[in-house]
Amino acid sequence: MDINELHKKLKSGETTATALTRSYLDKIKVTNGKINSFVLVCEEEAMKEAGLADERIRSGKGITKLTGIPIGLKDLLCTKGIRTTCASKILENFVPSYDATVVRKLKDAGAVILGKLNMDQFAMGSSNEHSIFGPVKNPHDETRIPGGSSGGSAAAIAAGQCIATLGTDTGGSIRQPAAMCGVVGVKPSYGRVSRYGLVAFASSLDQIGPFAANVTDAAIVLEAIAGHDPKDSTSLKKPVPNYAELAKKDIKGLKLGIPKEYFIKGMDAEVEASVNQAIDELKKLGAEILPITLPYTHSALACYYIIAPAECSANLARFDGIRYGHSSKNAKDIKDLYERSRTEGFGDEVLLRIMIGTYVLSSGYYDAYYKKAQCVRTLIKKDFDNAFAGVDAIVTPTTPSAAFKIGEKIDDPLQMYLSDVFTVPVNLAGLPAISLPCGKTKTGLPIGLQVIGKHFDEETIFRIAYNYEQHS
Repeated sequence: MDINELHKKLKSGETTATALTRSYLDKIKVTNGKINSFVLVCEEEAMKEAGLADERIRSGKGITKLTGIPIGLKDLLCTKGIRTTCASKILENFVPSYDATVVRKLKDAGAVILGKLNMDQFAMGSSNEHSIFGPVKNPHDETRIPGGSSGGSAAAIAAGQCIATLGTDTGGSIRQPAAMCGVVGVKPSYGRVSRYGLVAFASSLDQIGPFAANVTDAAIVLEAIAGHDPKDSTSLKKPVPNYAELAKKDIKGLKLGIPKEYFIKGMDAEVEASVNQAIDELKKLGAEILPITLPYTHSALACYYIIAPAECSANLARFDGIRYGHSSKNAKDIKDLYERSRTEGFGDEVLLRIMIGTYVLSSGYYDAYYKKAQCVRTLIKKDFDNAFAGVDAIVTPTTPSAAFKIGEKIDDPLQMYLSDVFTVPVNLAGLPAISLPCGKTKTGLPIGLQVIGKHFDEETIFRIAYNYEQHS
């Protein structure tokens, strides 16, 4: 059942938040050993929150559509009094003293927080294999990856462990796992959702967004967490529309751009066929399909893998083994403490990105790499600006292939990074995008369709996604 159905049943007394929460906690107990999506289940806290939700419903005051709805959180969102590890050794015992703004908003709405979800360490990865808790497994095929870095958040929805979850998207980390797990994932516009309380990877790219089993549920959750926050200077003062209601409008007359650069040599034939079928369906629903070009797409990955590691290097400098987090026990002096604590605390992928980032920011290389990447970023944004002068949204594949085998690309970073070739340009331009299922391979693996919108035009991408979902 979706959120609207459950909301009606909770209000009518046909079920209770306590019973609903218990059923999901039981489901997690049965399934989590297989897929490893949850790293921490907050059973006691969840049942307490469910009881408070039942009291709120009985009183008839302050009820929202999320009151009593079980939700999971990616383990880099700060939760007051509850461990937040970023799937890393350096923060394995870190307990925040405050809630992230999105967590507070969910709690204020009466949602029930079931626990924290597995991820690639510090959100760095495309497969959810870089975690101290072990890899997450795709519920559609447990020998395959769920996508990353928000793999636990996507897998939890696919396995029916939650009604909705929150993840983060720095270069595709919501949309890519959503595609590979066959669920809906939304990356909002940069500035739409507060990042306060999010453990930062790359501050100019990170955004928090929802996962759900359908478009309407994702729209309801985004509406609840979006909005200006004075605690986040990048959070903009923009009204938050009723996404779920506006999504029901038809798409007749909408102009949808299809960029030739996203249908590339080497893309899986089944992915291409499914996406083309989805485009045909959108045309039948009344949308006008137009070919467009985004010429700097070929530079997006190289640009991203300079800017993101540079910001990662700066953000992760705060983990020094002194103020909080893992501190080495065998250090000889302060310099040795820094080196040992960081070497012991960070995984290989995080260390790799810190080294790349430090290199491109160093004297003599800043202009050659980082400054040039920022110039290319501007060109990528201009590509989208030019395209949106003639279309209302852009439709592409989410990923070039379906989920690959666990371990298949772990020793080949370049091949791993290519999994995000269709998603990173959106982050560089700060745009909103949604991934939703558009078919399966012959072996039953999900395929994702990506819809990209204008800045702060989540309404249109929800409309397109909802109409496709209802007729596919």
